[in-house]
Parts: sequence; C-alpha cells; structure tokens
Amino acid sequence: MQILRPIASRDFAAFKQIAIESGHGFTSLPVDDQLLQDKITRSERSFAKSLNKPFDEGYVFVLEDSETGDIMGTTAIEAAVGMQVPLYHYHLGKTVHHSRTLNVYNTVDILSMCNDYTGCSEICTLFLREPFRKGLAGRFLSRSRFVFMADHSERFSDTVIAEMRGVSDSQGNSPFWKWLQEHFFSIEFPQADHLVGLGDKVFISELMPKYPIYANLLSEDAQAVIGKVHEKTKPALKLLQKEGFEHRGYIDLFDAGPTIEAKLGNIRTVQRSFVAVVEICAGVSGKARAISNQGLADFKATFTDKCSYDEQSKTLQIDPSVAKALALNNGDSVRTFTL
Repeated sequence: MQILRPIASRDFAAFKQIAIESGHGFTSLPVDDQLLQDKITRSERSFAKSLNKPFDEGYVFVLEDSETGDIMGTTAIEAAVGMQVPLYHYHLGKTVHHSRTLNVYNTVDILSMCNDYTGCSEICTLFLREPFRKGLAGRFLSRSRFVFMADHSERFSDTVIAEMRGVSDSQGNSPFWKWLQEHFFSIEFPQADHLVGLGDKVFISELMPKYPIYANLLSEDAQAVIGKVHEKTKPALKLLQKEGFEHRGYIDLFDAGPTIEAKLGNIRTVQRSFVAVVEICAGVSGKARAISNQGLADFKATFTDKCSYDEQSKTLQIDPSVAKALALNNGDSVRTFTL
C-alpha cells in the first residue's frame, strides 16, 4: 500500500536521493544537506503549529511503500509565499504603439517584473521517482495535497499557485536565461538556479532589469520558450489544468516557465471530495478511491479499491488493512474522492 504522510527526520537520506534525481531546474530541491535538513525541520514545526491563518509555513509530504519502506516521491505546500523572502515573477502584458498620422498600429508583448503572488499558497516540489511512475501514484500524489488543504483551509490562502518548470536542456541550460545572462548577468543558469534554491535571491533585485522588457527584443530561442514547460513537466501541468488551474501571464524569471493559479474552493478535487463516516468491513471492494484520515501532524492518505461508498448511509466501507494503514476506527471521518 502507498501511504502519503508528513516527512520526518528519518527520511533525510531518501529526500536527498530525490533531490539528486530531480535534476536541473527543480529549484525547490537543491542538493544541499543543510538546506534539505532545514526543509524537514521547518515542515515538522509547521505541522505542529496551532494556526488560524497562513504565514510562512511549509508542509512537506513523502509517499511511502508500506511493505518495503521505500520513499517513492515527495510533494509540498507553501502556506504563504513571499512573506519572508520576496517572490519575483515576470508578467507578460501588452503595450500598443499607434500613430494615426502614419497609420501604424503595433501591439508588442512586454515582460514586467512583479511580486503579485505575495501571500498566495503554493503547491510545489512534486516529484515521483522513475521506478514508481505507473498506475495511479502520480495522480494520487498531485491531488492529495488538495484534500489536506480542504480540511485545513485556515492554514492556506484563497489563491493557490504552482510554478511549472520551464524549458532547459540536459545540461540545465535555459534559452531564456541565456539571453538574460548575456545582457544582465555573468553566471550560468545552473548556478543561478542553485542560488534561488538556497534562498539567496538578493542578486535578483541587484541585477535584474528594473524596467519592462520588450519580448520581441529577446532572441528567437528565448521568445520560443516563454510560458512553455519542460518535457518532463507536461504530465504535471495537464493534471493541474484538469483541476482548474489557469495561466494568467506570469512566468519564472529564469527559465520563463508558466506559473498557474486557481482559487482553493474552485479546485476540482476540493469540490468533488467529501467527508464520510468509516465502517470497517473485511473483503469489501469497489472503485479506486483516495482516502485521507483528515489528520494534521498525523495526516495519512492512500488510494485503494478495497472500499465502497454507500450513498444512502453516507458511510465508506473500508477493509481492515486500509483502516490499519490510516489509523482509523469505526465511526471516524475521512475525506475521499475517486481517482
């Protein structure tokens, strides 16, 4: 059985391995022992806090194979981004150059640096290791974050964003960054990417152009990747688009990957999941469902077909093995949705 749970200190070695496997462009998981340990510690403190509004908490989850103990993947939620360290984006807008005298009317795309998503919640750090990318695991890992947010909505913003990994090659070189580097910076993309992952963003405000950039002045290669995602990120983008996330013109400063957004209450999984009362029944079976125990520090979720929902009684019958994995007893409540 695959169990999603909060990360713990004992998961450090597996967490580091995931960081190594995630590769270039995955800024939220730099290969740095101290930073990874700090992420785990911060997550443990966030789950332990008593809160009625979000500030700067970070919740990290791992997906574990309950039989082997293998950590299959990870995902995370930032409660309110940009509250301690500024969060920068480019916003892709338009400006018009019009001359009635010359009968000229030109519309030009412009990139303006902004901090518009300050205070929003962010889903991030979604990574499923290569050997486990089959079946429903990826879909479960992505969507289960939303049931946690639904059950603890006071800990999160009404607006949820996701920064999608932009286009870069196998060596980690970004066509968009290449243009910025040539004109404004003197460091390679992997180095800039690593600095951001470490939380060192001072160089952005020091060196990034302060005025809007005309997109048509960028190289053709740079223009071609604005708002585009990395090949390996396309499945994750499609999942979030099905959840109702939309791109509204915000892109990453370095690789030009799109940042997408949705209102928490409008996310499909939040709307279609519901709370049910548990009834433990041996041998029960039905459609595959994701099931969360609605916990906080003791949060656990899994997906299984060893369950059956009874619409009339509003009860979810689950097999004893599922109840044990999620630490549930008869009469407990769960949040569930079909996969």
